[in-house]
Amino acid sequence: MEQLKYAKDQPSGFTNRIERVAIVGAGGRIGKHITEALIAKGKHEITVLSREGSDSKVPVGVKVVRVNYDDEESVISALRGQQFLIVSVAATAPRGSQEKILTAAAKAGVPWVMPNGYGINAFNERLAKEAMIGPVAKSGIKAVEDGGVSSWVLLVCGFWYEFSLAMGPPWYGFDFANKKVEFSDDGNTVINTSTWEQCGRAVANLLSLNELPDDENDNSPSISRWRNKPMFISSFQISQRDMLDSVNRVQGLTDKDWKIEHEPSDVRYQRGLDILKSGSRLGFVTALYARGFYPNGDANFEATETLANEALGLPKESIDEATKRAIQMVDEGFNTRN
Repeated sequence: MEQLKYAKDQPSGFTNRIERVAIVGAGGRIGKHITEALIAKGKHEITVLSREGSDSKVPVGVKVVRVNYDDEESVISALRGQQFLIVSVAATAPRGSQEKILTAAAKAGVPWVMPNGYGINAFNERLAKEAMIGPVAKSGIKAVEDGGVSSWVLLVCGFWYEFSLAMGPPWYGFDFANKKVEFSDDGNTVINTSTWEQCGRAVANLLSLNELPDDENDNSPSISRWRNKPMFISSFQISQRDMLDSVNRVQGLTDKDWKIEHEPSDVRYQRGLDILKSGSRLGFVTALYARGFYPNGDANFEATETLANEALGLPKESIDEATKRAIQMVDEGFNTRN
């Protein structure tokens, strides 16, 4: 389906802005922050699709439509008239859930979608394959393209910072309760990582841009800049060593207060695969993050890709403030509830 490049070429009635946004997974980890950021903008009519019988909490200020994801017509009906669909389904959702939603979006005529796939760069083929995350993003994109109606934008944000720092050793290597940290290799491999708040701002700011440039002389950012492309954002370009330095500053500690262990990243990756074979999800997490810390720089996408931070007007964040939030999450028992 050929897209007209400029607003001036659109049919009468075209407004060149996104007004109606639908969200699947608004109560989830990243979905919640995206929804809250959109509400704060106050520029959109937000519709949250929620499974019939779900007790998931959604932020105040949105319209909630109950759907049966096994009944395609109920999803199509909920999506009719929407201009942009954001999909943030849980990793535990039944296989094929996202694809059903995206197929319904095409049938409902939704022009823009953001498929699931928030995380490390699924367009780095080797990383995506070995980290076992590529199929989620690629399957969503394929479903969009097979529908032949919608354009997609994929948010690539790296691992989530506070979540990954708070969750425990298989993630960023930190065991706050026992004052132990596990470094992959020497702990100095640099990666890109983003806060949930930055992810929410990125999507809200994207959807506040014009949909298209006004004409060939309009060089300002528009949503169409990322049509059928990944949109790379980042909060921090840092290493595990940098994270420990931040934790020490925030907590008034030094390295002497920690038991610091080192494990080769390839050994850690293989160990994760072995754990996964036993049926434990922690094996997947261990392998995923170990692969992210390979010293070849695969998870440092800022080194090879252009970040959208400036174009989206994203702020420069404080690593120590983000670390404080992560430690507060630990203190509140976040890593024991997940």
